[in-house]
Amino acid sequence: MSPAYPHSSSKEILSVSELTQQIKTRLETLFPQVKIKGEISNFKRHSSGHTYLTLKDEGAQITAVIWKTTASRLAVTLRDGMSVVAEGRLEVYPPSGRYQLICTSITEAGVGALQQAYAELLQKLAKRGYFSTERKRAVPEIPETIGLITSPTGAVIEDMSKVLERRFPAARVLLYPVSVQGANAAEAVASGIAYFNNTKKQGHRPEVIIIARGGGSLEDLQAFNGELVANAIYHSALPVISAIGHETDLTIADMVADLRAGTPSIAAELAVPDTGELLRHIDNLQSRRESLLLGKLDGAERQVYSICSSYAFNRPLLQMQHFDNRLNTLIDQMSRRIKSGYSEKVQQYASTRQQLALLDYRKTLERGYVLVKKEGKFMTGTKKLHPADDVELLFHDGVLPAVISQAKRP
Repeated sequence: MSPAYPHSSSKEILSVSELTQQIKTRLETLFPQVKIKGEISNFKRHSSGHTYLTLKDEGAQITAVIWKTTASRLAVTLRDGMSVVAEGRLEVYPPSGRYQLICTSITEAGVGALQQAYAELLQKLAKRGYFSTERKRAVPEIPETIGLITSPTGAVIEDMSKVLERRFPAARVLLYPVSVQGANAAEAVASGIAYFNNTKKQGHRPEVIIIARGGGSLEDLQAFNGELVANAIYHSALPVISAIGHETDLTIADMVADLRAGTPSIAAELAVPDTGELLRHIDNLQSRRESLLLGKLDGAERQVYSICSSYAFNRPLLQMQHFDNRLNTLIDQMSRRIKSGYSEKVQQYASTRQQLALLDYRKTLERGYVLVKKEGKFMTGTKKLHPADDVELLFHDGVLPAVISQAKRP
């Protein structure tokens, strides 16, 4: 049934204002809320804060207005040539006799469809329990190995490496390089999660996985708002830390992950302990342990003293002291005997050494004797010596060469 609009008979004469008012009433009633896709042109921001622009496509155009209060809430920066989806109501402006769109929101073209898909997947996964806090696994406090899934280039990996090196350099970081946006990004990230979960390679299975990338638009983060990555995180046997975008960005991957970090650097902070704090904690534990041990020792000492001071242990204690005195006496006696024996052995050694010294051939040489050596052998007689033989004469202070001139035999 068509709405009843005011109309005039063909014989009635209308003023321009009356006609415009009837058009305004009918048009605004027919289009109380519309969504229009088009390209921005003639973009102008007035000093009052209001924004004026034209939305056009290949066949038509329409002027649009964004009032100051609405413009201040827009999440996108508008410019000429941008393709957008504008939502609002139609309004006729009587002074100029034209109609225009009063915008209540504007999003970049394509974002609206992504947001709708995001909302639908969010609802679907929520029903399956993907976001339930009960299923989220605890991140290890001191991981030895960390699996990092991110782009191998850019500021993200550099910033995270600095944080990990500063906080806990003992941790071993395994990088699984991926593309973090584009057509194959989701498959690459899911493959990285599967690799760390299923690898049999020695030392390549971490205790925790970090998925990280820098900030970006909704389209840039689309790989982390899909079901493929969400399923991979949900079914991972290893705990996952998600650090996608900036603090204000919230992806489905963030919500499924066991722990969400506002930025990649914060993820590195959450994944490992601070070495300084860890050492201080160890020192505190050591101090507490020492205090408890000293307390127990002090208590045990008092208990032993009490027992030893009792009548029952008094006589055994005296006997122990007597035995201790006897032991000290025996030790003194043994010490004196050992020292006496040692002195005797020293004297015997000195005497023996002196006797050996008397037999030293060098002492004999000092008394004027000479040794004759031929071809490296000592001569004990003249039988093996012949004229013109080369010999060596060994004196006590050196060696002289000599030649046998004539062998004289007795």
